Amino acid sequence: MTDVKTTTPYAALLLRVSMGLLFLAHGGLLKLGTFGLAGTMGFFGSLGYPPIFGAIVTFAEIGAGLALIAGVGVRTVSLLSIPILVGATIQHLPNGWMFGNPRGGWEFPAFWTAALLVQAGLGAGAHALELGRLARRQAGTASA
Repeated sequence: MTDVKTTTPYAALLLRVSMGLLFLAHGGLLKLGTFGLAGTMGFFGSLGYPPIFGAIVTFAEIGAGLALIAGVGVRTVSLLSIPILVGATIQHLPNGWMFGNPRGGWEFPAFWTAALLVQAGLGAGAHALELGRLARRQAGTASA
């Protein structure tokens, strides 16, 4: 039998770092590196959204990626990232289920939404730089 107390923190770590790397790749490499900020904003504008949403989403993805990798505010970051992925899922609905379809289907953003919910439920897991926990630990040692 697997000891959940010893494996769950590492499962949360794997999920957290994986999603963090995906956010960095999607926001940094794809949106900034491939399309550029102006191109990303233009794309959002072509979809009928205010172009500034392209910049907001780009920097939110990069920030979320860095926070998840570091393990800072993981529950909050996961929950705040869900609207981005719900928006992506809705945007890809007309393209069908498979993400390999032309213009990408909705399977990947839907799965990523579920993974963010799981991460929010699990918390940061092992090797996280949880600032609140560090502050409480320092306060505990100072009063001792």
